[in-house]
Amino acid sequence: MNIFSAPDSRMGGFSDLGFFVLLVRRGSLAAAAQELGLTPSAASKRLAALEQRLGVRLLHRTTRRISLTPEGETYLVEGTRVLEDLTALEEAVAGRSARPQGLLRVSATLGFGRAHVAPLLGAFSERFPEVEVQLHLSERQGHPVEEAVDLQVRVGELPDARLTARPLAFNRRLLCAAPSYVARAGLPRTPRELSRHDCLFLREGDEAFGSWSLSQGGQQETVKVRGPLSTNDGASALAWALDGRGIVMRSQWDAAQALREGRLVPVLPDWSLPSADIWLVFPTRHHLAAKTRALVEFLAEAMADRRRAGDPVCGPW
Repeated sequence: MNIFSAPDSRMGGFSDLGFFVLLVRRGSLAAAAQELGLTPSAASKRLAALEQRLGVRLLHRTTRRISLTPEGETYLVEGTRVLEDLTALEEAVAGRSARPQGLLRVSATLGFGRAHVAPLLGAFSERFPEVEVQLHLSERQGHPVEEAVDLQVRVGELPDARLTARPLAFNRRLLCAAPSYVARAGLPRTPRELSRHDCLFLREGDEAFGSWSLSQGGQQETVKVRGPLSTNDGASALAWALDGRGIVMRSQWDAAQALREGRLVPVLPDWSLPSADIWLVFPTRHHLAAKTRALVEFLAEAMADRRRAGDPVCGPW
């Protein structure tokens, strides 16, 4: 039984809660109504009745999208926990706790997701054919509750200390440039000298890399960088760097091969940049469904195998 989308007669007292979680996960009243076999009008009336019963507005609604109010976020987070606890209880009673099945929603950053997460999900699907995996890739990562995903593969700092997260791989950011650029412009000797170089400006999500922060011991330098080219796409920035257009900041997983092959050289290697560690993030601290738990262990095992094989993308924890 899928308590997030089951008809009312099977959900009992959890009916409204399951309806609301399904609505947020589908992203619209029309999509939720279609899955539940309701008309959009009936789904809208049901949401209005729920908000009237609770005495609060749960969603901001426009013709194109819905967004959570603070009360709606609380209801979603705690409600998801309640429904997942019920799922875990029913699986345990039915003896199905070790059988991964059902829909599993995963989100990841565009670059790392395409290069590493997607291939692993293909292998996971082959091992667990009863799990249907939906992967959403985006340059901008939101809160996993707002994304309505079961698992988020996140790069960099965690946005919320309350999130439950498991480290997947050590990763760091690097400054690098092509030998042709170095031959033409030289290498900066200090972070301050970056301001006199062509730097490939990059924005990823809400992080602005037009100001680069570097640290060494107790010393920290923040430098505003400029250059002739900028983008919100990491692959484009890396391609420009390989063409000798300037200095770029990239994650280790993205630049490692080009550095090994000598197509890029490190810039200011004795200085550290903001963390780009890779995490598995869950929207709940409580019981993980069997499908989510299976994927977490699968990804952790795959990265451990890469570390043992000496893959520079996956440093030790």
